[in-house]
Amino acid sequence: MTVLLEHPIRGHPVDPRPARVDVVARAGAGVAVVASLAVVVALWAGGGITASGSWADGLTSLGRLTGLLAADLLLVQVLLMARIPVVERAVGQDRLARWHRLAGGTSVTLMVAHIGLISWGDAAGRLAAAPATFWALTLDEPGVLLAVAGTACLVMVVVTSVRAARRRLRYESWHLLHLYAYLGVGLALPHQLWAGQDFLSSPVATAYWWTLWAAAVVAVLVWRVGLPVLRTLRHDLRVTSVACEDDTVWSIYMTGRRLDRLPVAAGQFLIWRFRSGPGWSRGHPYSLSAAPDGRSLRISVKALGDGSRLVASLRPGTRVLVEGPYGRLTARPRTRAKVAFLGAGVGVTPLRALAEDLPYAPGDAVLLQRATERPLFARELDVLAAERGLDVRWLPGHRRARDSWVGATNDPADDLTLLRRWVPDIAERDVYVCGPEAWTTAVRATLAAAGLPAARLHVETFGW
Repeated sequence: MTVLLEHPIRGHPVDPRPARVDVVARAGAGVAVVASLAVVVALWAGGGITASGSWADGLTSLGRLTGLLAADLLLVQVLLMARIPVVERAVGQDRLARWHRLAGGTSVTLMVAHIGLISWGDAAGRLAAAPATFWALTLDEPGVLLAVAGTACLVMVVVTSVRAARRRLRYESWHLLHLYAYLGVGLALPHQLWAGQDFLSSPVATAYWWTLWAAAVVAVLVWRVGLPVLRTLRHDLRVTSVACEDDTVWSIYMTGRRLDRLPVAAGQFLIWRFRSGPGWSRGHPYSLSAAPDGRSLRISVKALGDGSRLVASLRPGTRVLVEGPYGRLTARPRTRAKVAFLGAGVGVTPLRALAEDLPYAPGDAVLLQRATERPLFARELDVLAAERGLDVRWLPGHRRARDSWVGATNDPADDLTLLRRWVPDIAERDVYVCGPEAWTTAVRATLAAAGLPAARLHVETFGW
């Protein structure tokens, strides 16, 4: 029997069923990935094991297996990048990004192993002759040169996605380099068709690989291309005004057609492209900073890079292209009547929208906002405190230690003690967190120590 937690003001229930559906969807996605890898191994085992009669044959056979697993994970990665709604809604941005990085790094590692093992095996098991054999295969075998070029593209994407490398790149540069992943995937297909005997080894193998390739292509075309184009044309979003929130944050107000039909919720983000000049084609992820009302949308942007700095100069009437909405920092995963919001800096943006939109009784929602200077949306949060009973607490100053998320304070108590003092029943609430990656990591640790179940922690980090 499903228990709905009645809300005492609006009479709206807190329905735990969507959260349970998402648990099943996440489990299903994980099972599907494991099953796909098992199918690949089974198809390879039909001839791969029996073809391993010698050292060289064993190397070649193992090279085929690593190549097949790499191709499978590569297509899984494409499906994760496609932002299929049921997966994106159930998994959430942060977990999806982790899955994406894991699948990408593993597939590229297996691909490099595939190249090395095949070259070693074709060199009759002589390691010293493997480089020359690799060179000969690259020049002479159909599709191998394309596959090597595709591997180089994917290696570049993985290397530039490492945290240390990302810090040295502008978002715009990283975003452009990341698109080479699609090129890398595309260059791998001719090699699998021309040189991959496992692709056509049996009707089952042929059906499996063509189905997986078709699913990846269709997913990208439908959800990364078709749906964004359709929504952009249908809603015809335009900038109406730009307002300065503080020295580095601007709010962009937009309106359009039939925005009540745009399936966006408070707490979500979209990929925005403003037709305002050079560089408009590179999308930027910004969260809504106000609950959507069916007539207008608002985002608030901090000047952190070239693209975000340009929003201050947007003119009324500028056309807006959108992709999304995305993100699970919404009412969907909520199962408790009481909620807590923890945000740092511009990370309070989606939390402010949630605090406006979510149903809660006076005193049942608390917002802890860390800000080095004056808090963002201070006046709006004061209104929510007065009208909705939102308990707002400002944590001023820089973090007092690397592993702390609390701002400067004269209280020597540790983070866990302070959190329990501010929100004694924190473990009984749904908790929404948004901020920089290092800060959210510290928050996660404190919430886990406070006894909050992982299922009731909803996190979104900003960064790339």
